[in-house]
Amino acid sequence: MIEIKNKNTGEVLASIEADTLAGADLRDMRLEDADLRGADLSQARMELADLVGADLSEAVLAGAYLQGAHLNNANLQNAELTSAKLGDPVGSNAAMLLNSNLQGANLFRANLCNVELREANLENAVLSFADLRGASLFRANLAGVVCNDALLIGANLREANLAGADLRNSHLNDANLIKANLSGANLEGMHNQSFTVLNLANLEGADLSRARLQCVSAEDANFKHANLTEVDFSHAVLGGAILRSANVTDANFDGVELATVTMDFANFSAARNAKIPFYKSNLR
Repeated sequence: MIEIKNKNTGEVLASIEADTLAGADLRDMRLEDADLRGADLSQARMELADLVGADLSEAVLAGAYLQGAHLNNANLQNAELTSAKLGDPVGSNAAMLLNSNLQGANLFRANLCNVELREANLENAVLSFADLRGASLFRANLAGVVCNDALLIGANLREANLAGADLRNSHLNDANLIKANLSGANLEGMHNQSFTVLNLANLEGADLSRARLQCVSAEDANFKHANLTEVDFSHAVLGGAILRSANVTDANFDGVELATVTMDFANFSAARNAKIPFYKSNLR
């Protein structure tokens, strides 16, 4: 028998008639503030469980089912969540992880579709090949995250910290990146005929200083008032993009077609390799 106890009081919250929690049925259980540090919960059924404030640091949750679970303020630092299922096409059925700690967690191929991660700490987490479509990451800390080949279509990353993030080959179509910090982030294509997609993304007021956007597809993206200092846009596709009043000092536009780019009130004389069409006006 395994007893799950409260991390603060030692009170027994649940008794499981098993020798392991791997594959255990914990659906809809009340496990608030549970002490599950280092527990093997791989393939466990935890849908709709109340895990608010629970300590799951170093826990193994590979392939676990967590749709509808409440993990607000939970500690999942360095947890193993490979292929874990937290998301759902219906937002109300997805897991809640507001202000949770996922620092260093492994979420490789995890389903995080429509998951609520507002103000969560995902610093240095692995999110490669994860499904984050429609996820809310408002003001989340994603500094140093490894997020190759991930789906972030329609995700809310407003004011999120993505400094130094590795986002190569990820899809950020229609993502909200208003005032996000992408300084030093890497969004360049990784493989032949493969590239990062930012089409229709909103990056108004975002900080992309020193970011790498070589060969990125950012058609109709909004970079209004963004800090694009020293950004490498070489061979990027920017058709219909808005760079109005953006800071393009030392930004590299080698091989970029600027004919349909809105460039008003951006000082392209301070940019590098920018071939400005003769009919463009209002350039500082």
